[in-house]
Amino acid sequence: MQTIFVMVKCELGKAYDVADQAVLEVEQVSEVHSISGQYDLLMKCYLAQDQDIGRFVTEKLQTLPGVRDTFTLIAFKAFA
Repeated sequence: MQTIFVMVKCELGKAYDVADQAVLEVEQVSEVHSISGQYDLLMKCYLAQDQDIGRFVTEKLQTLPGVRDTFTLIAFKAFA
């Protein structure tokens, strides 16, 4: 498994709708948090080791209605 975090910027007034759709429709989305700053949501996603991160983000997350922009962070386990 690989873990990624995706920050999502939403259309005005659509953050709750985007969060709901992500959790209900995208099985790889584990958690969605509301955040402050340039982005509205932080999504924690678990992908199969061989799953292409770019394709997942562009095909599954960026296509959700209400999403304007994304920023992806790839996380590696640093401590045992």
